[in-house]
Parts: sequence; C-alpha cells; structure tokens
Amino acid sequence: MIKIGIIGLGRMGIRHFEKLMESPYFEVVGCYDIEPEKLQRLEEDYTVHCFDDVDELISKCDAVDILTPANAHYFYAEKAIKQSKHVFLNQPLSNNLEDAKKLVELVRESGVKLQVGHIERFNPAFLALQQLEVQPMFIESQRWNNFHVKRTSESVVLDEMLHDIDIVLSIVKANIKSISASGVSVVSNQIDVANARIEFDNGCVANLTASRTAVQKMRKMQLFQKDNQITIDFLNRETTVLKLSEKENQPHSLKDEKEKQIKTENLILEEYDALKEELNSFAECLIFNTEPRVSVMDALKNLEIASEILQKIYKINSPDFSENEVELLKLAE
Repeated sequence: MIKIGIIGLGRMGIRHFEKLMESPYFEVVGCYDIEPEKLQRLEEDYTVHCFDDVDELISKCDAVDILTPANAHYFYAEKAIKQSKHVFLNQPLSNNLEDAKKLVELVRESGVKLQVGHIERFNPAFLALQQLEVQPMFIESQRWNNFHVKRTSESVVLDEMLHDIDIVLSIVKANIKSISASGVSVVSNQIDVANARIEFDNGCVANLTASRTAVQKMRKMQLFQKDNQITIDFLNRETTVLKLSEKENQPHSLKDEKEKQIKTENLILEEYDALKEELNSFAECLIFNTEPRVSVMDALKNLEIASEILQKIYKINSPDFSENEVELLKLAE
C-alpha cells in the first residue's frame, strides 16, 4: 500500500479523497487544507486524520496528491519533492512558467515521480483512438463550460483550454510552427473566452476554442484526415467515425466506377471511471518504476503553449504594452 496524503479539500480534493479511500493501491494517511472548517467536516464524515501542519503530513507519506488552486502548486510540490515524496499534481503544473521550470529541475534532481492530472487522457472517448490510425491534418476543438465564480482565479486558457492543448500535443507528432490567438474577459478579470490556432510543421492545424460563459456545456474535438473524420465527445464519452466506403448493392453497370458513400461508425467504448484509472496509473508508475502517463515534461510543454497563447491575447488586447509588461502579465496569470 502506498501511503498518500491529500493537500487541498475543494471539489476536486473531495473527489480524489473518495477514490483514494476505495483504492487497493493507496492508504490515505491524512489530509490538509488551509481552511480548518473543511478538515472538521471531513473528520466528521470519515475516519481520517486531518493535519494542521502540512510538513507533518508530508513526512508521514510516500506520496502526496495536491489539489490546491494553481497559484499554490509550486509551494506544496516543492515541499514534497524536497522530502523525496512522489507527487500527483492537478493541472496545470503551475500558473507561473518559471515556477513550472523549477519543478522540472527539482524532479530531475530528486528522482521522484510527478504525474500531472490531465484527466482527458483517461477518458474512454479518447482512449478509443487506439483502435484507429490517427494522422489529422485539421483539428477543431470546442470546450464550453458554465460560469462558476469559484473558477475565475485563472484564465480559461489555463483552466479549460489546457486540456485540449494536452490532447492535441499527444496526437500530433510534429513541431509547432506558429501560434495565433485572441480572447476576451466577460465575467471576470481574467480571460473568459479564448481561441487559439496552432500550426504544425507537418501541415496540421488545430483550432481551439474555450469558454466558461456558455449556457450549455460542450467538450468536443473533431479530427479531419484523409478518408475520415473522427468526433470525440469528452462530455458524453462517445467517439464517432465518418468514413468513405464503397457503396453496397451497386448496379452491375456501375461496378467499375466504385461509387463511394459516407458511413458512420460509433466506436464501442469500455466503461470505466476515468479518475479511478488516472489514480491507478499513478500507483502503477510508483510500483513498477515507470514514467507517468502525463509526465512533468508533458505538463511543462502544455504550459509553455498556454503561456504563448496568453501572450498573443494580451498583445492584441493591449498592443501598447512593452515586452516586459506582457511578460509580467503572463507570469501574473
């Protein structure tokens, strides 16, 4: 059993706590949060030790699961890594690119495992792509969420679009040639709606849109390639393939013309709990000493792209800013 501590008991922290309590791989040593009332409620509902000193919790664990706001990721991850503890860190790696790079160096120097929580990698709709040959030349992604006041401390690029950046970079095996982006603040002081166009050296183009002001939720990605189109519905966990095939029951006179038709195929997906599988994969990388499914380098690359997208947005919205001012704004995100 891997002794694990949970840092941060917000909505995601409670979900992780429940899954870890059920896991055959983990023993939950205890929890920590800066808000004592959250610890009190947890102790009332479960038999679990809650710590008022995070260093004491870390010292008693083999690994920690960090689910704090992004601006605290570096603070807690650094503490854990310096005590040689493995880390599961909810995305993003940090809300500050320089801190993210420091975490990468700390992981390299210490030899601990750090997995970043990009849960869409474990979505059955995405895993269904393993059945297919995927070489898209155009990608269209739409991730729309309802407004929630507690989720406005970060831009929608870091809060939502980062998931699709991760998926695109895991699919397209080519270098990025250029990025353009635009965005706007609607309901907060951060960017609430954003669009980014990423062009790759192999000719593929990804057009990503993220919004947290939508009336109706949507999390879809379409992959366009020769002879077929793949639609991944992350929200409803469905994957559909539209492809060209020869028309059936053609008249004999048209036999040599090989008339084509478009057929729709809904892939059969294995039903399972994505969060449970994500945490199990973290356990497996510790047990078998393998690389995490979403490594610290994957997460850093995702964040670098997100930061460049934010830079492009700030330059468009505030063209008179100097390079230093844009950099400060980016790091402030």
